Amino acid sequence: MNRLKILVVDDHALVREGLHQVLQGLNEPVEVLEAPDCERAFELAALHPELDLVLLDYDLPGMNGLEALKVLGQAHPELPILMLSGMANPQMVRKALASGAAGFLSKNGHSADLLAAVCLVLAGEVYVPMDLLTPGASPGKSAPQVTPRQAEVLALLLDGRSNKEISEALALTDDTTKNHVTALLRAFDVKSRTQLVLAASRQGYTASPPSA
Repeated sequence: MNRLKILVVDDHALVREGLHQVLQGLNEPVEVLEAPDCERAFELAALHPELDLVLLDYDLPGMNGLEALKVLGQAHPELPILMLSGMANPQMVRKALASGAAGFLSKNGHSADLLAAVCLVLAGEVYVPMDLLTPGASPGKSAPQVTPRQAEVLALLLDGRSNKEISEALALTDDTTKNHVTALLRAFDVKSRTQLVLAASRQGYTASPPSA
């Protein structure tokens, strides 16, 4: 059976050990590699091109996590990177996503949050808890016009839902959901779900459950 291979980058041994243990709760076998700094992380990423995911601390000594994110992204553009921080704030989240992170998670969350984030990112989605994005009162005048159904899809996207979960929540076919997401990317003039989350949050859109 194939095993997931995940690299954990954090300068605190106890944090690395804790993340290692939590990752064993995934539904498939996982091998966890550990790096205490950026230099070792770069070495391991080069030695293991089959890596499935990197969990990267934002606050690292020497070269910080944001700089390391850019280096890893240039060397391994297909490798998803989920950033972690114990002092998360909206500005940090936006910087990380703009630099190529596939998601952002606070270390103050629960183990279930980490497992959910890892599964979502491994599925090619973006994970950003809404409490780490600055909420807006309402979409501004310059906000793109979206249909009521697209607004529901967008709210679920902002909630970190995958296309499959959106389809199930709104009773849509997978193709219909994909079409709505494509239309939203076009409306906000962005090319990725990460950019869509950022653009929509800046315009004041927030996550909310769909209308019954």
